[in-house]
Amino acid sequence: MTEIRAYEEKDLPEMIEIWNEIVEEGIAFPQEEELDEESGSLFFRQQSRSAVAVQNGSVAGLYILHPNNVGRCGHICNASYAVRSSCRGKHMGEALVKDCMKEAAKLGFRILQFNAVVETNIHARHLYERLGFVQLGTIPGGFRMKNGHYENICPYYHVLQ
Repeated sequence: MTEIRAYEEKDLPEMIEIWNEIVEEGIAFPQEEELDEESGSLFFRQQSRSAVAVQNGSVAGLYILHPNNVGRCGHICNASYAVRSSCRGKHMGEALVKDCMKEAAKLGFRILQFNAVVETNIHARHLYERLGFVQLGTIPGGFRMKNGHYENICPYYHVLQ
C-alpha cells in the first residue's frame, strides 16, 4: 500500500535521488543541475508543499507544489511529480496528482497549471487528460531535451474544487 504524506527531513536523501534521476534523464524537468544535500533541503523546504509516496518504508515518488505566479495570479499553482524508475507503471503518478490537487485546494489555490508538459511524455499527458486537465495548446520547440533536440510542450490546467 502507498502512503502519501508531507515529506520529513529523513526523506531528503531518497527525494534527492529520485529528483536527480529525472533531471539526469533530461526528458521531463526543466532543471539541468542536480540537487545535493544542501540545495535539495532548501529546494523542498521552499515549496508550498513537498510530499512523498512511501511504499514498504521507502520513498517511491514525490511531488512539489508552489504558486505559478504572484499577486493577482497567485491563486494558480504549479506542480512537478517524480516517481522512482523502478516504481513506474503502477499508478503512483495518479495517486500523487490526486493528492496534490486535494492539497492545493486546501491551501487556497483555485487552478493547477502545468506550464511545460513535454509532448512526447504520453503517459503523463494521458493521466492528466483522464483526470480532467485541459490542454491549452502547444508551444513549438519549448523544451530542450538532454540530447539538444527540441520538443513541443503542452500547457495544461485544471480548476480545483
